[in-house]
Amino acid sequence: MVLAKADFSGYKYASAGLNSSHDYLLPKVSELLSEQLKLDGRQRIFELGCGNGSVGNYLHTLGWDVTGVDSSTEGVALAQSAYPNVKLEQGSAYDDLPRKYGQFPVVLSLEVVEHLYAPRIFARNLYEMLESGGSAIVSTPYHGYWKNLVLAVSGKMDSHFTALWDHGHIKFWSQKTLTALLEEVGFVGIEFHRVGRIPMLAKSMIAVAHKP
Repeated sequence: MVLAKADFSGYKYASAGLNSSHDYLLPKVSELLSEQLKLDGRQRIFELGCGNGSVGNYLHTLGWDVTGVDSSTEGVALAQSAYPNVKLEQGSAYDDLPRKYGQFPVVLSLEVVEHLYAPRIFARNLYEMLESGGSAIVSTPYHGYWKNLVLAVSGKMDSHFTALWDHGHIKFWSQKTLTALLEEVGFVGIEFHRVGRIPMLAKSMIAVAHKP
């Protein structure tokens, strides 16, 4: 039996607009990026996992020079149609992105690492795409003891673990394991911010990691 070629992004896009997760992710991301501008004033950013282009366009309206890639043909087609002034192309977290795109002061990746079969390649690309002194901003669903306990007691584990979502969440990161992944490739000074709900029940966590 021959399998049809699949879109391994795991996403289907109804439009090129922002989604509900951006309501709690983007305020903190904007704050972190404002701090980055205060440090060096550079406004170039690479988005690894740009999806339908909505975040790239949002950053573009804030004055950032955005370049981004995503593995979803559907997402990138929407992005290029809706946001022709933003440099968004099809590409994978496993591609040799540093050779093709060079280095940036900031690399952003929102809700991507939990979908990846080989997160070490992703982490190495993040590191190598950064200029010396640059920062990676990475978000992923938050996992911690109290949140997992509440999910178990409330009977929501099945929906949370997305077992029936093709190419959906396959890695479930804690602050400890994501720190280990990022430190393994050379990142230092890793800090976390929890967003969405109260901290112990946060929907996502945002890691900020620095390249020496």
